[in-house]
Amino acid sequence: MSLVNMKQEKQVTARKSEHSDEVGARAAQAIFGGEDPGEFNFRDAASSVYGFLQPVNVARAAVGFSSDFVSILFGKSTIKPDKKDWRFRDPAWEENPVYKRLAQSYLSFCNSMQTLVPEDANWRTRERARFGIEVLTSSLSPTNYLIGNPEAIKRAFETGGKSLAAGGRNFAHDLLHNGGMPTQVDADSFKKGENLAATPGAVVFRNDVLEIIQYTPTTAKVRQRPTLVITPQINKYYFLDLAPGRSFVEYAVGEGVQTFIVSWKNPGPKQGDWNLDTYVEALLEAIDAIRDITGSEDINTFGFCAGGITMSALLGHLAAIGDERVHAAGFAVTLLDFEVPAMIGMLQSDNLLKSAKARSKNKGVLAGKDLARLFAWFRPNDLVWNYWVNNYLMGKSPPSFDILAWNADSTNLPGGLHADFLDIFANNTLTQPGGLSVLGTPVDLGSINCDTFVTGAINDHLTPWKGCYRTTQMVGGDCTYVLSNAGHIASLVNPPGNPKSSYFTNDKITSDPDEWKGGAVKHQGSWWEEWAKWVDDRSGESRSAPKNLGHKDWPPLEPAPGRYID
Repeated sequence: MSLVNMKQEKQVTARKSEHSDEVGARAAQAIFGGEDPGEFNFRDAASSVYGFLQPVNVARAAVGFSSDFVSILFGKSTIKPDKKDWRFRDPAWEENPVYKRLAQSYLSFCNSMQTLVPEDANWRTRERARFGIEVLTSSLSPTNYLIGNPEAIKRAFETGGKSLAAGGRNFAHDLLHNGGMPTQVDADSFKKGENLAATPGAVVFRNDVLEIIQYTPTTAKVRQRPTLVITPQINKYYFLDLAPGRSFVEYAVGEGVQTFIVSWKNPGPKQGDWNLDTYVEALLEAIDAIRDITGSEDINTFGFCAGGITMSALLGHLAAIGDERVHAAGFAVTLLDFEVPAMIGMLQSDNLLKSAKARSKNKGVLAGKDLARLFAWFRPNDLVWNYWVNNYLMGKSPPSFDILAWNADSTNLPGGLHADFLDIFANNTLTQPGGLSVLGTPVDLGSINCDTFVTGAINDHLTPWKGCYRTTQMVGGDCTYVLSNAGHIASLVNPPGNPKSSYFTNDKITSDPDEWKGGAVKHQGSWWEEWAKWVDDRSGESRSAPKNLGHKDWPPLEPAPGRYID
């Protein structure tokens, strides 16, 4: 091939890549470009898929579907729903020839749609395409409609139509009071401080941004060095203190760890200028109070999800000024490198990010309900249509489940912090020494030399485990990585004793996550137990548990769960 031809080929490839990314950005804008970032509909999903249509891919999809359809029509198709797919659990999908063919046709259509995803697109564009396709195909599932749902039809006959009447009432309620989204949980059976966020303790520190809850020891001896759990600002803290027996803080206290947790204030428009500096400064004040209360020169920290991003900024600032107030730190399902392929990466387009930043700046906050709606559409079958069928077609009440009750209790994100998070996300500044500044100091994660404990989850769709593993390559000091089963939240609410729980460990941290996984050992049980051993080795000597919470300078202000939980 001549140099001229090679140059022309490179130019064509570059133009294809630019076009593919531009189409992906337009698709994301079509889906998320409304006033409400979670406010998109069937039309928007369809338009996003249309942007990816290429003649070759369409032809391939059409041929594949046509071939399948002939086999389906003559009863020779071997297509079967996944055994875990709740939509096709009714026996009619296997026993009734009409419904069987309907299911097979739908599943063939879904498979054919996936072939529309451009092979030469970058990973962000592919994620946007797959997302649009999933929203579209999940919306077209026959189980979402009464005539296509044998289970709902049977229930309507069995109840004399009462299930349909109840479904109509549920639909009207959600249309008026839940933005048209199906309600996910019956939260009336849960009360914070009683069967949620019920671990005994007290608020021992409060400023405008956060409360610090100290938990009452349940062991005669405790370790000298305390642990501060840094929670994400986009959720209430108590997903780590769910019902008794399912509470991480209850478990930590039971292991003799002096446990403190951050409960962030839910900001309103007046707090719209709160940014990353505001939150790090609030944490520094809290750390000093915890040191006074416990008499420890330093503390351990444990950042969860987006709380781990805030903690990384805090640790980078402390490293820059030579401050050793944090002895060791943990990161739970935290993504710090946004170049690693992840579902959330599909949102990374200049137009979309500028629009999101401007919207939260104008309103003062990114409303929690909008963010919750967006995350629900990341998994539409499980988090949208599942409840659509349950509430409207079956006429049942939403389930009563502690995680869902917590998930429905959303919080706002101040415009300033939202803008900082978007900058980190868009420019991947945490991977660049000095790319981010906090409280006037450049942040270099490589200068964080304390021991770190990092977790990921195999089925995590928000922060993929390989992305979480990247943290082991970004920070200094001795690093431990533990890979849990389950998904993003289920992996965190993971008490010992669950026979389905498991995790992987490997003392040899390599640059390649697959290599690490290949040499890892699988254990039955919860990663909580592995963390307890890790933090115990880094928490100093045992001493008698304090008889009272707080300190003369920091007396208890009120019992847990405190004021900011509301």
